[in-house]
Amino acid sequence: MVFDKFKEECGVFAVFNHPEAGNLTYLGLYALQHRGQESSGIVSSDWTQHHAEVGMGHVNEIFTEARIAALKGRMAIGHNRYSTHGQSLLKNAQPIAIDYARGPLALAHNGNLVNADAIKERLEREGSIFRSTMDSEVIIHLIAKSRGARLQDQVADALRQVEGAFSLVIMGAKELIIARDPYGFRPLAMGRLGKAYVFASETCAFDLIEAGYVRDVKPGEMLVINEDGIFSSFPFAPAPTHHCIFEFIYFARPDSNIFGENVHTIRKRFGRKLAQEKPVQADYVIPVPDSGVVAALGYAEASGIPFEKGIIRNHYVGRTFIEPAQSIRHFGVKIKLNPVREVIKGKSVIVVDDSIVRGTTSRKIVKMMRDAGAREVHMRISSPPTTHSCFYGIDTPTRSELIAATYSVEETARFLGADSLAYLSVEGMLSAVHERRNDYCTACFNGRYPVTTGIVESQLALLDRRPEHPVTAAK
Repeated sequence: MVFDKFKEECGVFAVFNHPEAGNLTYLGLYALQHRGQESSGIVSSDWTQHHAEVGMGHVNEIFTEARIAALKGRMAIGHNRYSTHGQSLLKNAQPIAIDYARGPLALAHNGNLVNADAIKERLEREGSIFRSTMDSEVIIHLIAKSRGARLQDQVADALRQVEGAFSLVIMGAKELIIARDPYGFRPLAMGRLGKAYVFASETCAFDLIEAGYVRDVKPGEMLVINEDGIFSSFPFAPAPTHHCIFEFIYFARPDSNIFGENVHTIRKRFGRKLAQEKPVQADYVIPVPDSGVVAALGYAEASGIPFEKGIIRNHYVGRTFIEPAQSIRHFGVKIKLNPVREVIKGKSVIVVDDSIVRGTTSRKIVKMMRDAGAREVHMRISSPPTTHSCFYGIDTPTRSELIAATYSVEETARFLGADSLAYLSVEGMLSAVHERRNDYCTACFNGRYPVTTGIVESQLALLDRRPEHPVTAAK
């Protein structure tokens, strides 16, 4: 069952100095489940050795009471994974935990390193042996090879050699190191729970364990937390801030605060701005659940057109659901989404979604509306046309598979079968974050990549050699 969305990246969580560090990390990962559903893992420390529990699947499938009880110690790090680099295999699950000459070491990474392949080739020539296909593993090897006197020196030395996006939690035997790339691509927040420090990709994880938000880890900052306290430094060359705007569009939970803003508030602004830029007369504004709900609320408020839940989502679709024969057409969308015919029949509707990637799912949703009796279907998208792939921690299709990269809005509307199609403009999107609009990466909308080495050039070179998009086949 394939759905036409960008895939979540990963979520990281860490606790220092709490008697239930392992259990708190389990709860933190539970709150961050939306950021990755392929694998999950926790590594704890009792100040002398590490205890690891890692598995494939969802958090609640992996961590039994016995496995949580095995996570001894007052310090732990955790990770939920969706693969952006490397296959979905147990050997690629995180945190990565090793023992090396200087003791136990564990690492969890949210992001993507654009020069990982080049570094890996060099390290292999020098004799390194890799156990996984993850880009994150190169950091472990670089740390192990560093001649720095302290773990924090080794980490800084390693991270100065990598390029791209990283929000990292790294654990030695008795200390925790937190690091964020100088661009600040992926979110990372710090909180307090009594005397304990906690870190998470999103603040919704703090709410679950009743920790207080302190601040965001700053772009380019490295924090060292040990028995002597917490210490901040900025060991990397400074760079312009480029927060991922897609965190607001789709990835982050609406109840989280990231990059200094509330996700729900920003998504509602996207919808309001979309209504101002691309108005259309209709009977109802209908969201594509769940990602389009908040923007649709904003669109309805700004336009004065009533909001209706005309599409219902089945929240109980399992990852291992067995699809029937091809004779049941469009089954993948139907099992997840179903129209409320009594709302839609005979009506003109505005269907609001957060993005269009390949367009295949949007086409099925429009057909669903038609089959339910809609008189008119107007698609409104609360982000600009996605024309370029991401290389900073989001699993995206190649550029030629992105419908907006090759086809006009009018051609795309015809492919979808919609009466009209309109997107939020880049300027309108950035106006929703007000005075901090220059702090965001918009490469997936305009191809202006902040880091353009390694994988970026190699992937862009493949553009003309990729198979045709479904629009072409549909003509």
